[in-house]
Amino acid sequence: MAIALWSTTVALARSTSEQLGPLTAAAAVYSVSGSIALLRLARSKQRRQQIHQVPLKYLLGCGIPFLSYMIALFLAIGLAMNHQQVLEIGLLNYLWPTLTILLSLLILKRQANLLLIPGTILALVGIFLVLTQGSHVSWGSILENISANPAAYLLGLIAAASWAVYSNLTRRWARDTGQGMVDLFLPITAVTLIVIALLTERGHAWSMRSLLEVGFLGTATYIAYWSWEASMRMGNFTLVSAASYMTPFFSTVVASLYLHVTPTANLWIGCGVLVVGSLFSWASIGAVRDASGCDGTCPTPLECGGETRNSKSTL
Repeated sequence: MAIALWSTTVALARSTSEQLGPLTAAAAVYSVSGSIALLRLARSKQRRQQIHQVPLKYLLGCGIPFLSYMIALFLAIGLAMNHQQVLEIGLLNYLWPTLTILLSLLILKRQANLLLIPGTILALVGIFLVLTQGSHVSWGSILENISANPAAYLLGLIAAASWAVYSNLTRRWARDTGQGMVDLFLPITAVTLIVIALLTERGHAWSMRSLLEVGFLGTATYIAYWSWEASMRMGNFTLVSAASYMTPFFSTVVASLYLHVTPTANLWIGCGVLVVGSLFSWASIGAVRDASGCDGTCPTPLECGGETRNSKSTL
């Protein structure tokens, strides 16, 4: 659900950013999602009590990268000098699925076989082909733009790394909690973005279209982040992480339809390469789970996914 919603909202996010400016649009969208989060907290005394019981390392360890991702990404877009740089920053941002899988080897102590190397390379090539269709983007142009505007590109890279760290730490520290902290993280993010937008962007004229888009995006954003956090806490981490490689493809298809842009052959070639790369990445980690069936995040070697397995269990 998270991947589907992120894919369908990219086109609207572009439209809203062009009307209001990237930071003002982001502040408006997260104000809506943050308000939904606060309403849910206001209606549930149990959820408010659970927040007080969550370990401080989870609140800070996951809250800081969550907030860092939002701020870094929208500041990077705001600092971009032209559409070319926005596209290239988007490429950096979509490193997060790759970084999520790679960091799981370190943070979650997972193991991988050699399929991870071609899987990662193919996934990155697929992302490049999908996002650069019809654009004159090359490694040379990227390096040239990085030297001209290093802050924007550094922030784009920080955003990708922050979301990968957040996803892994959510799996590590929030797996046994009764709920996630999205209802707390989103309002804090909204307030932060409002302050940044007021300090850096001029006022923009609102229209009925922008109001409707912000309302839809804010609602979809809340559902998507809640769903992603739930999948990181309780779902098949490796499968979901590998599937997230397809987000840029779905985003590009929906954006092409919404913005009336004709897809090029690179889109479909990139999709095929992405599928192969994501399958390789999934297989590289899924194939080396130990005989107990544990994925590296269980309290003990014999406990996994809420079930107790005997010592003779096999894949």
